Amino acid sequence: MPEFYIGLMSGTSLDGVDGVLAECSAGHARVIQHVHHPFPASLATELLHLNTPGEHELHRAALAANALVRRYAQVVDALLHAASLGPSAVRAIGAHGQTVRHRPGEFDGTGYTLQLNNPALLAELTNIDVVADFRSRDVAAGGQGAPLVPAFHQAVFGQPGQTVAVLNIGGIANLSVLRDVRVLGFDCGPGNALMDAWCQQHTGQPFDAEGRWAASGRVDDALLQALLSEPYLALPPPKSTGRDLFNPTWLTTKLQAFPAVAAVDVQATLTELTARACAADVLRHANGGHRLIVCGGGALNTYLMQRLQALLPAWEVGSSAQAGLPPLQVEAAAFAWLACRTVHRQPGSLQSVTGAQGARVLGAVYPA
Repeated sequence: MPEFYIGLMSGTSLDGVDGVLAECSAGHARVIQHVHHPFPASLATELLHLNTPGEHELHRAALAANALVRRYAQVVDALLHAASLGPSAVRAIGAHGQTVRHRPGEFDGTGYTLQLNNPALLAELTNIDVVADFRSRDVAAGGQGAPLVPAFHQAVFGQPGQTVAVLNIGGIANLSVLRDVRVLGFDCGPGNALMDAWCQQHTGQPFDAEGRWAASGRVDDALLQALLSEPYLALPPPKSTGRDLFNPTWLTTKLQAFPAVAAVDVQATLTELTARACAADVLRHANGGHRLIVCGGGALNTYLMQRLQALLPAWEVGSSAQAGLPPLQVEAAAFAWLACRTVHRQPGSLQSVTGAQGARVLGAVYPA
């Protein structure tokens, strides 16, 4: 029997919290309500800074987690109000938290993944069970802990007998290749994170709306090749990445050899980097397919979508809205669905995606 779950997602784009109220069962999720609350500038800045080591970072991280969760609670309240429901109508909240470190398999053979969150506080503020810490069990089982959305993509976008590719372009881009026999998924590389940071630095705008600024520039081929030479892009899956690698410091280092490239041309080149890296992975790993479903904020970047279509002429490239789920709702819906899986002690990960020793029940439950 379907139950109501809330999914909360604040991704690497650091633009705010997307929340959905969804009716979920093992095989599907139907979104009832969607709410987006932007981050206050101070919180977005602090979350960005906590991606790198700094003074008093444990203290700052704990307080940032509290502030994040209070934002989560506001989103939950808005969803319940919009649906005219009380807390008792919702079985659980899936709250992913804010990833600030992601280093699976490194250092000691296990590594770690760290999401800022305070699910106990969220349970107190909402009076609803909270499911959190989705990634660490998969990492403990030898997996990448990411991406976690391919199992959800298969449930909602998979087509029997067909190969379908789903590209989520948030701060980082990740690709799901959906087949009957084996689902593949991994992080392609940068999504919006570098484009957004460069746009903020040079225009004062948090992102390049519809890619208009990038479209007015010119791709610098030499710079593009230098960016595409990043070893991560050539690694075979399973693999995952984040701001630990693709951050403004990485870009600054690459740009040192290209001091004469104009800011607008850097933006055009960063957009091309995302498009090329994603298109190359589609061609490399989704052979036999012809439909690419794009979700996340990148699906709203008209120029980026045009570049993807140009690089994939044999593919039908379109927004997930055309498949029934608007692009800014997909990840939040995934964590509502994953919370449902956890509550019913069903695995939420796929061994073929993360490389773990096997599928695992993900997350920990904080009772209301």
